[in-house]
Amino acid sequence: KVQLVESGGGSVHAGGSLRIFCAAYGYTFSLLAMGWFRQATGKEREEVATSDSGGGTAYSDSVKGRSNISQDNAKNTLYLQMNDLKPEDTAMYYCAAHYSRTCAFGRLGDFRSWGQGAQVTVSS
Repeated sequence: KVQLVESGGGSVHAGGSLRIFCAAYGYTFSLLAMGWFRQATGKEREEVATSDSGGGTAYSDSVKGRSNISQDNAKNTLYLQMNDLKPEDTAMYYCAAHYSRTCAFGRLGDFRSWGQGAQVTVSS
């Protein structure tokens, strides 16, 4: 199974930007579809963005137009660039892997390997 390690979280003011990273180890990254998910305190985990190995992407309405997911197969790394951050973006962000080249947005259960999470805090 792939091992996933997130980094790059932090604290920013509203309107700021952050880029979070997910390094993958122990698996051929190009065979995976990847996703970013987040979970705020007291709320259910929600899907934020997905990327398939061919570069296809999808976003939740809450981040669409403000975020960009990208997958660098040569570096075994997944990225999430988040701009114009809002306090409601505050959450623990997790990357996850689906053992397929493609994925369907909204199918959280398809993702079988998860990282430990990176905290993003946005203050108003």
